[in-house]
Amino acid sequence: MGIRLGAIADDFTGATDLANNLVRAGMRVVQLIDVPEDGGYGLVGDADAVVIALKSRTVPVAEAIDASLRALAWLRGAGAEQVYFKYCSTFDSTPAGNIGPVAEALMDALGTDFTVATPAFPDNGRTVFKGHLFVEDVLLSESGMRDHPLTPMTDSNLVEVLGAQTTRPVGLVDHTVVASGADAVRSRIAELRSQGVAFAIVDAVSNDDLVRLGEAVRDLPLVTAGSGLAIGLPANWGLQPSSSAAELPTPFGHRAIVSGSVSTATNRQVRAFLDTGRPAFSVDPLRIAAGEDVAGSALAFAEAHLTDGPVLIYSTEAPEAVRGVQRRIGAAEAGELVERTLAEVARGLVARGVRQLVVAGGETSGAVVQALGITGLRIGPQIDPGVPWCAATLPDGSPVHLALKSGNFGGPGFFSAAFTLLEPA
Repeated sequence: MGIRLGAIADDFTGATDLANNLVRAGMRVVQLIDVPEDGGYGLVGDADAVVIALKSRTVPVAEAIDASLRALAWLRGAGAEQVYFKYCSTFDSTPAGNIGPVAEALMDALGTDFTVATPAFPDNGRTVFKGHLFVEDVLLSESGMRDHPLTPMTDSNLVEVLGAQTTRPVGLVDHTVVASGADAVRSRIAELRSQGVAFAIVDAVSNDDLVRLGEAVRDLPLVTAGSGLAIGLPANWGLQPSSSAAELPTPFGHRAIVSGSVSTATNRQVRAFLDTGRPAFSVDPLRIAAGEDVAGSALAFAEAHLTDGPVLIYSTEAPEAVRGVQRRIGAAEAGELVERTLAEVARGLVARGVRQLVVAGGETSGAVVQALGITGLRIGPQIDPGVPWCAATLPDGSPVHLALKSGNFGGPGFFSAAFTLLEPA
């Protein structure tokens, strides 16, 4: 049997976030790192769903479209009955894309004239009301995302945000319709389609809303959303939540954290970890730019403390500090220097026996899994909403447990809670 659901995620932590919700709802899930070469369908195993993790959120539009269409072709080859385009729960994008152009390209390839769009994920404080995206109790435009270095989000009206990126009309399925049930949502979708609307932003202020939406879109070839909609889809194939879907091998080895996110949530998590007095090493982009071997210094520090771990290696800073560095060496160069250094650090940590590794930040996670040569992940138990532990196999055949955390996700004590979850009962 082919897979039921094939998903395309625009970054690595977003892919894991989506896979986590599918597992919680009863699906066995494999996450692949980019599109497998030479077929690679043997990686699917007994999975109900496959999530392909791309690094396409902030690349040029043409590159994002090309990567997404390659992923779509692979998933269709694996027998996917429905396709899910997953983006961030804060709708990270620019007026040029990439959410809108990628969604349109997928629609064209699938021969469909309509899809839905909702980044809602109430478990993580992301809700959509009257087409406006809220982060906790504030509008997206008033949240920390307004200061994002690559995709600053200054408009909360998703109909307008998506409309600026697409050539097709965008409409709204509001909360009163969603609250009325799946049949009401289907009727509204039919109405919008008759008016020539191609995209519908869908309100969702609770998990119940997402479950109703999931039932309503069971026959759409393509859905686009954050990870929240995933909780409403497995039931369409008769699947129910089961702990067996999240089973992973027994963990072992040293523990470490690599954090490259500059988000507000990750800043809190770094501060909470530092307050515990555990070993931590700060990566300074200016020292990297000056030619210092910062990765070597970080690894020497880690090696001296791994037996007392977990050890934290971090470049996380407050927005004003990040802007100061960007003014001195440039935003793109600063990001690339840190990403490359943290990937080198992660590779060195694994070489020193780390087999339980938390990585914070979408771009950082992508760089780390690529540096480690990991091609696929089996999704396990949830640490915090949107972030599970995963099991992978390194190129030398040895196992490793990874938690790839979106910068925006997790409570202040996330780093400590993550390792507690892996401890024997």
